[in-house]
Amino acid sequence: MSGAKSETVKIGFVQIFIALIMTFGIGYFFHFHLIPAGSADFVVPLFEPEQDMRDKIGFVHFEGDGLVWASTSRENEEKIEGTNPKIAKEYINGEYIFDFTLDPKNKAEHGYSKTDSEYYVKAPALGENAIFIEPHKAFTIISFVIGFVFMILLTILMPSSMGLFAALFEEQVHHVKTKIRLQSGFSDEIVEVLTLPDGDLGNVDRDRLESSFRVVWNKTVSETEKTADHRIMFDDVWDEDTDVVFFRNVALYQRIKEYFSEFVETEIVNCKDGRLWSKRRFMIGKGLRLYMAHHFSHKYANNVTGAAYGGAAVLIIAVGIRGLKFIPAVRPSFILGAIFLEFTLLALMAVTLFYTEEEERMDKMLKRMEDANRSQLDALKTQQEDIHKMSNALVGQNSEAIKAKIESTISEYLTSGEQVNKQIAEAIASKLVFDISSKK
Repeated sequence: MSGAKSETVKIGFVQIFIALIMTFGIGYFFHFHLIPAGSADFVVPLFEPEQDMRDKIGFVHFEGDGLVWASTSRENEEKIEGTNPKIAKEYINGEYIFDFTLDPKNKAEHGYSKTDSEYYVKAPALGENAIFIEPHKAFTIISFVIGFVFMILLTILMPSSMGLFAALFEEQVHHVKTKIRLQSGFSDEIVEVLTLPDGDLGNVDRDRLESSFRVVWNKTVSETEKTADHRIMFDDVWDEDTDVVFFRNVALYQRIKEYFSEFVETEIVNCKDGRLWSKRRFMIGKGLRLYMAHHFSHKYANNVTGAAYGGAAVLIIAVGIRGLKFIPAVRPSFILGAIFLEFTLLALMAVTLFYTEEEERMDKMLKRMEDANRSQLDALKTQQEDIHKMSNALVGQNSEAIKAKIESTISEYLTSGEQVNKQIAEAIASKLVFDISSKK
């Protein structure tokens, strides 16, 4: 069994630097390569000519320019198809144009004009005017978020000395074990046993397991068991054939849940899963649940909710400005950016809520409080009865006997010759000492 006080890797410059490089690198690749292709795959099938229109006009993918499509005549389509053409004014009729490149175009040479920071979309279904989408305004946020998500997934799989989130997860395993120890009062060794993955528990010395399990069993005696006629002892349920994994996961976890709370039991189970992730990195969900449920959702839930409301405010402003015609319909980049911002924040809030531990049911909390109060009342009642018996013994039916005993004792003391002589001798000695001191 590994030591309970294993050291965690401290988060430093290396993990943060690698995380930043991965986030911006993946975000850059996504923004300049996957966003254009994804936009084309989404827009072109929606607004390209229908089949009946395709019988009248041609529609060509100008592969020489990359992600560029445009309508042309049937003759030009047959002429240039398969030749890896570049778009040119003489080839197109200007009815359908889809350009998702960041290359500048001019009307004289290409038949339409745009800058090197715009996508160009024109189709009859979108109106008479072309739509210009500025990807740096519309998609920068979503590109950065996707880079961040991939960074998280990759650094979870990396060693803790290099991966930021691997180090965060390892640190959280250590913190949750400490919280379990403080909340339960169990020793480090017992917490180690309680949070050990199932596959490793069978490798621990059975005598050590028995000793740890016995401590947990004896400590988690509920009030119901204390007042029951027959209390189930540890030796009644444990023998040499007991399945240690089943006994821990069912019997001990249930007793911990009833004695402490459901939250403590959940901490133990999630910590066990987190330790399993530390051995098998591809079990990302187990490590993610530990980190999200016991750190992120507790510490940042209000921040995420506030950010989501802030994103909604930005989106409302963008839509309002668009309604006032200050954002032209042909340039919707700011609206798209606000939509993706709010989508990102709402997705983050959804993940946070998904991993937030549910509050313990109110009826269970009240029942536990009722049991505790009843136990305290029973103890006070017992103390009251004892005090009542003592008061009866002092001032009740035995008062005459006590009075007679006291009088007899005083009389015996005063009539004893030895006591009288002793008191006289002490008085004479005190008088002599006083006289000598006065003469001096």
